[in-house]
Amino acid sequence: MTDSGRHRGKRITLARLPSGVEVATTVHRYGPGDGPHVYVQAAQHGREVNGTAVCRRLHDRLQAATLRGRVTVVPVVDPLTFDRVSYTTPEALDSVNSNMNRVWPGDGDGTLHERMAARLWEYAADADAVVDLHTGSPDMLTHVVYMAGDEESHRLARAFGVDLLLAERAGDEAPEEWERRRFDGKFRVAAGREGIPAITPELRHNRQILEGPVEAGVEGVLNVLRERDVLPGEAPRRDPPVAHDHLGTVDAVDAGLFRAAPDLELGDRIAEGRHLGTLYHPTTYETLQEVRAPNDGVLYALTEEATVTAGDRLGSVAVVDGG
Repeated sequence: MTDSGRHRGKRITLARLPSGVEVATTVHRYGPGDGPHVYVQAAQHGREVNGTAVCRRLHDRLQAATLRGRVTVVPVVDPLTFDRVSYTTPEALDSVNSNMNRVWPGDGDGTLHERMAARLWEYAADADAVVDLHTGSPDMLTHVVYMAGDEESHRLARAFGVDLLLAERAGDEAPEEWERRRFDGKFRVAAGREGIPAITPELRHNRQILEGPVEAGVEGVLNVLRERDVLPGEAPRRDPPVAHDHLGTVDAVDAGLFRAAPDLELGDRIAEGRHLGTLYHPTTYETLQEVRAPNDGVLYALTEEATVTAGDRLGSVAVVDGG
């Protein structure tokens, strides 16, 4: 436990392993306490380390700032996946819920991940806004995801300050994979059910801490704090395009070597049918697939030249609302 007046850090137990070993993390709190409360977390998935680096850099900024209200920061939500640099826990630890981001708000009497989520939910449940930091592949444009139709979450997403927002659709408008992948248990979705505005920034790159994604994350969180009046000043006024999440993807029809079209850049507006790259047979050089944009929109993910297997995601073209 640390307490500097401006900062209080507390080590908490999330759950226990069969041997009795504690699964623990640190919860940081900043600010005087009176006023709005913003909750920030990172590393639900242990390979997504740029979010943890964002929290570390925020630490000095928040201690030096004049804050109204309070900010709660959890830099490592899932120590089990963090230690393994993995997306999920081994089946032996939680065979029912290996992905922590499918069990919120958790269950104090449930599986390992459900217990961990329930313990952290105690710190998030009274928040006025939540930011759940994630990171994607090196081949992805940094973007922010929020629940479609939630105007307060849309405001947070705009304030974060990136070039693309993805509105995730639920209920009858949700794609088929919503149920299949149990998206109803995401942290952001659980917060929304409780009336808490929530966003998921997806920073570029995982497994390796890089300056660009980390700085984008730091500035984004500070902008959210300004938008919620926790920090003085105004968040930049931006109006990035809003696109449908989980639409406009194209996958490999076979295994081979994929080479992306060299004239494309992430963030480009492209038309349906635009050439995205070519999938080759590695030894005969035969063309296996000419990969083309499935729709008009914003190119926000494109695999770099790489070995791929059948079904691997090669590109994503976000379907822009109204466009």
